[in-house]
Amino acid sequence: MCADMQTAPNLMPIPGHVDPVPVPRPEPASADGRRSLVGLTRDQIRGELEGAGMEPKQAKLRAKQLWHWIYNRGATAFGTMTDIAKAQHPWLAERFTVDRPEVVEAQVSNDGTRKWLLRSTDGHDFEMVFIPDADRGTLCVSSQVGCTLNCRFCHTGTMRLVRNLTPGEIVGQVMLARDSLGEWPSQPEGRMLTNIVMMGMGEPLYNFDAVRDALAIVMDGDGLALSKRRITLSTSGVVPMMERAGKEIGVNLAVSLHAVTKDVRDEIVPINKKYGIEELLQACADYPGANNARRITFEYVMLKDKNDSDDDARELVRLIRKYKLPAKVNLIPFNPWPGAPYECSTPDRIRSFSNIVFEAGISAPVRTPRGRDIDAACGQLKTSAEKRSRAELDRLAEEKQAALG
Repeated sequence: MCADMQTAPNLMPIPGHVDPVPVPRPEPASADGRRSLVGLTRDQIRGELEGAGMEPKQAKLRAKQLWHWIYNRGATAFGTMTDIAKAQHPWLAERFTVDRPEVVEAQVSNDGTRKWLLRSTDGHDFEMVFIPDADRGTLCVSSQVGCTLNCRFCHTGTMRLVRNLTPGEIVGQVMLARDSLGEWPSQPEGRMLTNIVMMGMGEPLYNFDAVRDALAIVMDGDGLALSKRRITLSTSGVVPMMERAGKEIGVNLAVSLHAVTKDVRDEIVPINKKYGIEELLQACADYPGANNARRITFEYVMLKDKNDSDDDARELVRLIRKYKLPAKVNLIPFNPWPGAPYECSTPDRIRSFSNIVFEAGISAPVRTPRGRDIDAACGQLKTSAEKRSRAELDRLAEEKQAALG
């Protein structure tokens, strides 16, 4: 989880690197100045067409057609849009694009997990991951470039925050996955991509407007047509935004809990210093739409000798019962990365923890690590471009030194 304060009037005192510009930035345009239509609503597409000089009545019709081609058919070029006059294709192509984020690198794990390194039009890198299972296929979508929450177990948290992703860059990830899986036109049945989790790089509730607007397109029955029951938004605990997320987005909620005491959660999830466990759990109890059919998921990474004792498990049960939460707990074996300050709990310790929670009548499955060999597992996302840029700088420095010598 990461945080970004670009849309807030004042920076909140959250530990970590914070974007120094706390105001909304204009959406990045392509190098040639064309405007992307991906991520726009019907009305916004219509507005763009009118702004470019199209007559209003025609713009209304064309916006409806463009929406269908972009989000239902997955068109990547105006020339394929057969119900729009051929003479109008060049006019559209000169002014607009329907591009996806650029794919810098695509990797496939031994277990079938896929990870993409993507690049925005202004040259920033971010990642998305697709996890296939027998009965579902889950796309892990990023909401920001980088991170500012500095959760100590998370590799993404060692990156600096660069900026929020736009609605188009968020929707574009889903569309790109559909491209790769060959799942156009959009249809509700028989798809490999069945679920979305906002659990990639970024804290979704610190990019609220863009995440809300992107997911509205994803959930639109005439758009990407994914049910809100199949979408989960994960937060590290941005308490003031949780109720609004329930009302305005309405998807399933996952909370990165990871500890049951103040001291430990302060250490590994620093936002706890701003919004403590009790405040967070009360916000979960108040989350609109939460019930036994739509339980809140608590994510709990298992860290050896840190948060994995039987006492921790019993305290977790106590807290869930105290707040009468319709909940399940995902136990996540820690995914190591170079320089990580923690180790993964032993299998026996994880099993004991899980059994205590299960015996209290709360589901506590142990998540099978996926994509570890390509650094695609939970907490491992960190763009390799950052590493490459350092290597590139070192190489340039060596070449300069050699030239001087």
